[in-house]
Amino acid sequence: MESGGETVTQLQQWSVEDRVFRMYNLFANIPPIAQTTMLELQRDEHIKYLNEGLKQLGPSFVVLDSSRPWICYWIIHSMALLGESLDYQLENNAIDFLNRCQDPNGGYGGGPGQMPHLATTYAAVNSIVTLGGQIALSSINRDKLYNFLLRMKDPGGPFRMHDAGEIDVRACYTAISVASLLNILDDELVRGVGNFILSCQTYEGGIAGEPGSEAHGGYTFCGLATMILINEVNLLDLAGLIDWVIFRQGVECGFQGRVNKLVDGCYSFWQGGVLALLQRIDLVTGECLPLFDSGEEDRDSPGNSTSEGEDTDGTSSEADKTCHFKNGDQQDASCSVNYTSSSHARSLGNVEMEPLFHSLALQQYILLCSQLENGGFRDKPGKPRDFYHTCYCLSGLSVCQHSCSKDYDSPPVPQEVLGPYSNLLEPVNPLFNIVLKQYREAREFFSRC
Repeated sequence: MESGGETVTQLQQWSVEDRVFRMYNLFANIPPIAQTTMLELQRDEHIKYLNEGLKQLGPSFVVLDSSRPWICYWIIHSMALLGESLDYQLENNAIDFLNRCQDPNGGYGGGPGQMPHLATTYAAVNSIVTLGGQIALSSINRDKLYNFLLRMKDPGGPFRMHDAGEIDVRACYTAISVASLLNILDDELVRGVGNFILSCQTYEGGIAGEPGSEAHGGYTFCGLATMILINEVNLLDLAGLIDWVIFRQGVECGFQGRVNKLVDGCYSFWQGGVLALLQRIDLVTGECLPLFDSGEEDRDSPGNSTSEGEDTDGTSSEADKTCHFKNGDQQDASCSVNYTSSSHARSLGNVEMEPLFHSLALQQYILLCSQLENGGFRDKPGKPRDFYHTCYCLSGLSVCQHSCSKDYDSPPVPQEVLGPYSNLLEPVNPLFNIVLKQYREAREFFSRC
């Protein structure tokens, strides 16, 4: 393959592919019972790893001193996805710490006494909502937080991350997400946000952090989620956005964040979440928007027929479900959704589209390439585990498992969960990336305030 004129980008890509395909080939050539073991979510090990992180962090974490609410969110949200609650003392300690990060004039800083910042405000609020309960939820000073959001709003409409900070799509999302979650979103906060995000959608179809920059998976999620929350999603070029995102799922079965970049486990949520939002937009908004006409799902009920790759005894090998193991075939195990476009008819057409991403393939990458046996998840093979990738790999895994459910209260059928059904995680509201049960509790609490 190498001829002497390869670029650094090519060499790095080939190196990653080699690591990933060696793991897939190993998986493909072991007995089915061993395949099931390899695909098992190491739930107990993940919980142990996460609990230890909440109790004590090593000296290397000093570089994240201004991101401590993020560490809380990554760990607490991961625990919630696994269906695990914190013990009483840890929960109280977390609530107390986050309360000390709350600025007297509104918003949350990266630690006690640090300046308030929209990113750490988002992380702190999501952490508190995930902890749930009267004590945690009532600790948020919504009036002062609203005033903080107003101070961060630029006269042109978008938001700054902090006083005199940068204006970008991430700031818009964190501000609008927090305001929506806390039931303080109003016309003044929404004003001009949609126009700014529209100016960040690039010729590629994805969304950049600011006008003139390159489309990026994280900003695309932030932009789309914000446009849904402010009810302006129909203004985006959704056909172009879909085209850009679906081509970010590569031969490794995971997602990359940008064109010509390497696969990264965290984009299982940032990119997978975009496609989950688009596939199920009627569920996350509570109404079916005119742009999206979700038809009947074209999916056989369990046991009604024998699908391709299924043995005559009604069981199928785990290798048959995944993307590299049947002479290169990528068996489609996702649901079909009708997308009828009124304003983008020329681009999307009045046709039934294929599933927007390969859910089982993405689950394969997360479980075989990102998961570590001793707990935690990583970016890609060869990288160390960390709490950030653990959070977003688990979030992406949940999105995959529940992406075809008819509603958020309906558990997915076994064919949609790669590996043993015990791998099933709690469902999230993908707009906020909060476990659905905790999201509902918070909405009910703040709707009474």
